[in-house]
Amino acid sequence: MPFKKLHSDLQEKLEAGEITTPTPFQSKSIPVIKSGANVYCTASKDSGKTTTLILTTLQKLKCEAVGNSPRAVVLVENKERALELYDAFLKYTRYNSLRIFVGHEQLHIDVQKSEILEGTDILISTPITMNKLFLFNGISTSQLKIFSVDDAEFLVQKKAYTALISITQSIKKCQYVIYSEKMHPILKRFESSFMEYSKKINI
Repeated sequence: MPFKKLHSDLQEKLEAGEITTPTPFQSKSIPVIKSGANVYCTASKDSGKTTTLILTTLQKLKCEAVGNSPRAVVLVENKERALELYDAFLKYTRYNSLRIFVGHEQLHIDVQKSEILEGTDILISTPITMNKLFLFNGISTSQLKIFSVDDAEFLVQKKAYTALISITQSIKKCQYVIYSEKMHPILKRFESSFMEYSKKINI
């Protein structure tokens, strides 16, 4: 059972939330993501993708704060989704030391830079905002371990797609996980760049 092999802190949170049985998608995807491979995760709505993203991110970071630079990045379509995901993460991080920061277009880039520099473990951001942070030297990726894209269909938008390609070219090494409902041709294109040797989970 995938939940039995997670960090004890996460198991406690799942039990408190009365989540005892993984969905078929979680049973299949969590072990593969934990292995460290790049993964395309394709499944329908309400299959447990968001919870999988949160659990595997926190598992990778061992549920504790380390250093000042982000060790996990989650890209989302917009501010609304970023704040939703932030709230979802809080259910699992409320009593540990992990620091989460949300970046989006409406927040001045200098404010974001100073907040991130104070110490961030998980950065939730839109591609355009994160790309700006790179351009203004507002983020270091030297400690980055896992990079996820939530509901990746939005990458069909040219600006978001271009920003993501630019971001990944600045990252030397990390694990990439892309979550979507369907395998769009745009997403397959990443196999020739940062999603090399990726595995595919399809439910």
